[in-house]
Amino acid sequence: MEIVAVVLAAGAGRRMGGPKALLRIGGESFLARTARLLGRPGVASVVAVVGHEAARVAAEAACPAGVSLLENPRHHEGMLSSILRGLDEAQARGAHAMLLHPVDHPLVDPATVDRVIAALEKGAVVAVPSHGSRRGHPGGFARAAWPALRNAPVDRGARAVLADHPEWVVHVPGDPGCALGIETPADYERWIAGLSP
Repeated sequence: MEIVAVVLAAGAGRRMGGPKALLRIGGESFLARTARLLGRPGVASVVAVVGHEAARVAAEAACPAGVSLLENPRHHEGMLSSILRGLDEAQARGAHAMLLHPVDHPLVDPATVDRVIAALEKGAVVAVPSHGSRRGHPGGFARAAWPALRNAPVDRGARAVLADHPEWVVHVPGDPGCALGIETPADYERWIAGLSP
């Protein structure tokens, strides 16, 4: 199965004062860490969708070799526009499934990613990790789910696919980091600063 992993990194990060892709953890950018995390066995390629300050993000994120950066000129329209940009790329590459992962969730354990990949390889249409009662990332979407993603309402995005097609969804065990998003400076100070060298 050909799987393309897509890092969603096009946002302005207004509450953070700049692109969250360029926040640092353990000596590397969120974007570099997340791209590296998704480069698991079973993933054919990793692409990152950038938008706000795209040139700066490309210059400063220091992504691992082989990661493709895709610019989303419509990033101001919201995350779904970046999902669709990634979906277009996955389809162009002949992928059978796609992993979607927002850049502000950099603390996911690699084993969680592996379980999502395994569920897709076993035939899941959609695979999502969860920890406690919270859904997390990355979400895996097989080709059969792509039309629903393309038709999702802008305000609901990929969540609409999960809500409207529960029969498609396979839940896999996740780690605490899969549900931990870094949304505000307080989040960053609490969860990230303590992990940096």
